[in-house]
Amino acid sequence: MREVRPIEVDILKTFKEVDEKEVDRLLKEGLSNLNRKIVVLDDDPTGVQTVHDISVYTDWENDSIKSGFEEENSMFFILTNSRGFTVPQTTEVHKTIAQNIVNISKELNRGFIVISRGDSTMRGHYPLETEVLKNEIEKHLGNSYDGEIIMPFFKEGGRFTINNTHYVREGEMLIPAGMTEFAKDKSFGYKSSHIGDWCEEKTNGEYKASDIVYISLEDLKDLNIDKITEQLKSVKDFNKIVVNAIDYVDVKVFVIALIKAINSGKEFMIRSAAAVTKILGGVSDKPLLTKEELVSKDNENGGIVLVGSHVNKTTMQLEELRNCKYPIEFIEFNPHLVLEEGGLKKEVERVIDIVEEKIKNGNIVAVYTKRELVVLDTDDKDKQLMISVEISDAVTSIIGKLNVRPSFIIAKGGITSSDVGTKALKVKRANVMGQIKPGIPVWMTGEESKFNNMPYIIFPGNVGEVSTLREAVEILMG
Repeated sequence: MREVRPIEVDILKTFKEVDEKEVDRLLKEGLSNLNRKIVVLDDDPTGVQTVHDISVYTDWENDSIKSGFEEENSMFFILTNSRGFTVPQTTEVHKTIAQNIVNISKELNRGFIVISRGDSTMRGHYPLETEVLKNEIEKHLGNSYDGEIIMPFFKEGGRFTINNTHYVREGEMLIPAGMTEFAKDKSFGYKSSHIGDWCEEKTNGEYKASDIVYISLEDLKDLNIDKITEQLKSVKDFNKIVVNAIDYVDVKVFVIALIKAINSGKEFMIRSAAAVTKILGGVSDKPLLTKEELVSKDNENGGIVLVGSHVNKTTMQLEELRNCKYPIEFIEFNPHLVLEEGGLKKEVERVIDIVEEKIKNGNIVAVYTKRELVVLDTDDKDKQLMISVEISDAVTSIIGKLNVRPSFIIAKGGITSSDVGTKALKVKRANVMGQIKPGIPVWMTGEESKFNNMPYIIFPGNVGEVSTLREAVEILMG
């Protein structure tokens, strides 16, 4: 594993400026020649953090996938929430999804591109998910994949890939991803920050860093589209393609080359963060959402902020929320009661009684899990994950058991926000309204939901500045 070090964020200013008008022209032309439905499998609901007016389906039945294929939009999302799954669960789910996508593709005679949207800090079931998808699609469709594109760049979250190394912005420094708290994740940890080394680490040496294809920032900035296209066309045997990026224009240039390679007959699977979905899906920029768009004047009840994520950034944001210029009632939920028989059930009942009374009286409540993680004395990652899921189920049931309609709901953390959306609110299909702050998406719930036609704010655990949660709440309360 090669040595990497933090670098100053000012390095981002040292790269060549690009004529984005020409890039946009070429991109528009390329997208008009791409007759494929883009199917994004989202391993938690935060992956829609760069798009708007796009559908998210929360199941992968044939009817849902068919509805997605039949939409006018070129792209739709399927929320798998697989980051909360065990290995056997995610294997089974991805087999089913692949089969159903192929079935609908054949029925409608429409080609597709699969994007496996993963975490911008490179956590998740990798390489398992894309390997299962590849094998199942090849088996049922008869084609073969030439390569897999790895692109964790996500500008809104401060995730940049430079010289094949992935960085996470912290203040005025870019920290190699392998040196961050995210790399120490109990279920999805890793050591390598260089993405080639990371691929080698994650695939147990099946794909060597030295054999991987790298798309450099220099070629992207110089608009060497033909060279990049040839690099893509040279890939075979599902080898990995690592894409460097520090801005959306880099994604645009790469997508132009990608479309050329696809139209020449090459097939790729994409494992990426949220940036490439916006560009490949042809999604326009949109201003941040306002209070007028998010809070109904007819509802005088209070709102609720539900905080489940335990990453350090969330804890800092939670503390800063206490400085909100409007009053908030803070209620601590004790997840350690999972270790006692019936403990979580009693805790849920206690918290709901308080929450309902406060919301009815027009108060804003912030329910948060005790900050000390429940860590089992075991090396069994699936067992640890199952405990986490049990706690998440209890926390999110607070929303599911509410008898009063809040004026707004914010869920903080990937698994938490997914469970609130699917289990508590029972959303089957949502429309992505846009973002309340950069990288923080808002669903409009469907008619079938517990609270229908309600904006639901999905706040990733690892996104934003320390002040961002407070600022989002102040927008809603202002």
